[in-house]
Amino acid sequence: MANKEAAVAELSNLFESSNAVLLTEYRGLTVGQLKTLRRSISEHATYAVVKNTLTKIAANNAGITAFDDTLVGPSAIAFVHGDPVAVAKELRAFAKANPALVVKNGFFDGNPLSTDDVNKLADLESREVLLAKLAGAFKASLFGAAYMFNAPVAQAARAVDALRAKQESAAE
Repeated sequence: MANKEAAVAELSNLFESSNAVLLTEYRGLTVGQLKTLRRSISEHATYAVVKNTLTKIAANNAGITAFDDTLVGPSAIAFVHGDPVAVAKELRAFAKANPALVVKNGFFDGNPLSTDDVNKLADLESREVLLAKLAGAFKASLFGAAYMFNAPVAQAARAVDALRAKQESAAE
């Protein structure tokens, strides 16, 4: 009984501290395949095989009811502590190579996710790519602003230089 309570408390903590949670069914995957999957998402998530009844209790304790109807069969959950897009991409890529892995649904930013929503999440660009694009846009706008501020100064300098040259030629 104490072990079950500890497991529920640990799972509740994982639900509460995760950016996103993605539920999968792993029926038919080998231990080696699961290890490979864990390794591929370890930078951004913890992948844990879970007991359905304890997981349902822990999720409900954390205020998440999205998994109530889908916690059937052999279940494993990716508790995302990093980039949810990267984890969704890895899960989708792994599922393509290993059709036994089925992404059932998820929970992200206070909202339940369907399988289609998880796929849409996987279609997004990673956080790093989006930040790089944003930085590029800032750099381009700053370059444009600097050019705009320097252009009148450069025009004025050219005008003063032309005026000076005109006066020098008139003085000769």
